[in-house]
Amino acid sequence: MEKEEIKQKVINTFGKNAEKYVQSKIHADASELNQLVQWLKPNKNWVVLDIATGGGHVAKSLSPHAAQVFATDLTKGMLANTARHLKDFKNIWYVVADAEALPFLDGSFDAVTCRIAPHHFPNPEKFIKEAERVLKPGGHFLLIDNVAPEERELGDFINTVEKLRDDSHFKCLSIKEWRTLFADSGLQETCSKGRKKTYEFPTWVRRTTESNEQIKSVEDFILQAKQHAHNYFNVTLKDGQVQSLMVDEWMALCQKN
Repeated sequence: MEKEEIKQKVINTFGKNAEKYVQSKIHADASELNQLVQWLKPNKNWVVLDIATGGGHVAKSLSPHAAQVFATDLTKGMLANTARHLKDFKNIWYVVADAEALPFLDGSFDAVTCRIAPHHFPNPEKFIKEAERVLKPGGHFLLIDNVAPEERELGDFINTVEKLRDDSHFKCLSIKEWRTLFADSGLQETCSKGRKKTYEFPTWVRRTTESNEQIKSVEDFILQAKQHAHNYFNVTLKDGQVQSLMVDEWMALCQKN
C-alpha cells in the first residue's frame, strides 16, 4: 500500500507546485542540459521519450534536435502547466503516464531520458525495465538523478532529509544500486559522471513543504546530525540556520543491448 500512496503523494505535491519546478534554477541548469544533449547526440529523425518530464526542461532542450519528443508525467496538472510554457515547441507531445507502466509499444524510441525524478519512483526496477522495453535495439537511455552515498549512515541521512522536506520522496539509490538495475535489464553503461549539486536551503526547502513546522523539522534534523554528515554534505550555517548543503548527483548514459 505504501508504494501506491507514494504515487498519489507525487501527484498531489507536483500538481500544487508545478510552476515552482518550471522556474527552479536546479532543474533549468543550462550547463547540465547542454551536456545531456551532447552525450546523447540526437539526430533529426529520432523519436525521444522524456519520462517524468516535470517542468519540461529536458524535452525543451531535445526538441530542436529530434523529430518528435514525447514528454510524460504522472501528474496531469504538472504536464498541462508545462505544455502551456512550451506551446511554441510544436514537436513535443504530452502524455500522462506512470514511469513504471509506460503506455508505449516495445521498441518505440531512439532515446529515453529521465532527469531528477527517479527518487520518487517506488519501484525503480520496473522503471528501468520499462525504459529498456520501449527503446529500439541500440537505443540510448540517459539517467540523471540524486544518488545516495554508499556509506549507509550518509545515505540514510540524505534520504531522511529529502523525505522530511517532500512527502512524495521515496529513495535516492546509490550508484551501485543503479548499476545493478542496468545490468539486470540489458542496459550497457557507456559513460557516467558524478557531481556535487548545491541546494540553497531557504529556496529548496520551501518548494515542497507545506508549513513552517515542516520547514523547522527539516532544519532541526540537519542541525542535529553528526559532524560527519555535515562535512560530507558541506552543510553551511549562518547565525545557527542552514544556508545550503551539497548532494551527490549522477549522470549515466546506457545503450540497449
